[in-house]
Amino acid sequence: MDKVLYVAMSGARETMLAQQAHANNLANATTTGFKADLAQARAMPVYGEGWASRVYAQTERPATDTSTGTLTQTGRDLDVAIDGEGWLAVVAPDGSEAYTRAGELQINAANQLVTGSGLPVLGAGDIPIIIPPSEKVDIGVDGTISARPLGEDAAELLLVDRLKLVDPDAGTLFKGEDGLMRTGDNQIQPLALDVRIRPGYLETSNVNAVSELTDIISLARQFEVQVKLMKTAEENSTAAARVLRLS
Repeated sequence: MDKVLYVAMSGARETMLAQQAHANNLANATTTGFKADLAQARAMPVYGEGWASRVYAQTERPATDTSTGTLTQTGRDLDVAIDGEGWLAVVAPDGSEAYTRAGELQINAANQLVTGSGLPVLGAGDIPIIIPPSEKVDIGVDGTISARPLGEDAAELLLVDRLKLVDPDAGTLFKGEDGLMRTGDNQIQPLALDVRIRPGYLETSNVNAVSELTDIISLARQFEVQVKLMKTAEENSTAAARVLRLS
C-alpha cells in the first residue's frame, strides 16, 4: 500500500491531539491560575527503500506556557496570587508534592487550609497547614499566616505557619494529568524565601481565548485536508488493483 496513507494518518493523529490540547485550554480560559498547554509536533523522515522523501508527524515532549496571568483584586483574606516567579506547594491527589498558582484558598471542615479544588496546602515544614478556630486569618506578602483565635483580644495574634512557596527552574517543570506542576526529577523543592505573594488577589488563566479559537479552526481545516489525502490514497490503491486485474 502507498506510504502516503500512513503519512496522512500520522498527520491527522497529531492534529487531533493538538485539537484536544487547544480545546482544553479554551475550556479553562476562566480557571484561576491555569497555564496553557502547548501542542508540539515535528516532521520525521521515513527511511527505507529508496530516497527518504516522505515524513511522518511525531509528537515532541509536551510543554506548558508558564507566563503569568492577570492579577485581579478580590479583597478576600484567603485569596493569594504569586507576585512574579514562584509556585504554591500543595499535596496532590496521589500524595506527592506538586505546585500550582491557583490561590483561591479556603479552610475545610477539618481546619485544613486547602485550595479551591480541595488540595491541602503545605507549610514551611512540608506538612499540611492546620488553621485553629479563628475570628480572622491573614496572610502576609511573604506567606506568613497569622490568626486571631476565637475569644481572644483583638490585639492577640497567633503565628500559625508559612505558606511553602517554591521557585524551581522553569525548564524542569511539567504538568501532570491532574493539572498540577512537578519537576522532572520529582525532587521536593526547598522553601524559597524570596518569593512574594499579593494577598487579596487571584491570578487569572493565561489562556488567550481568541488565539485558541483561531488555532482550533485552523486545525480543523488541516484535519479535513489529511482525511481527503487518505481518501485519495484509497482511491489510488483501488485504481491500481483494478489495472492489475485487467492485465
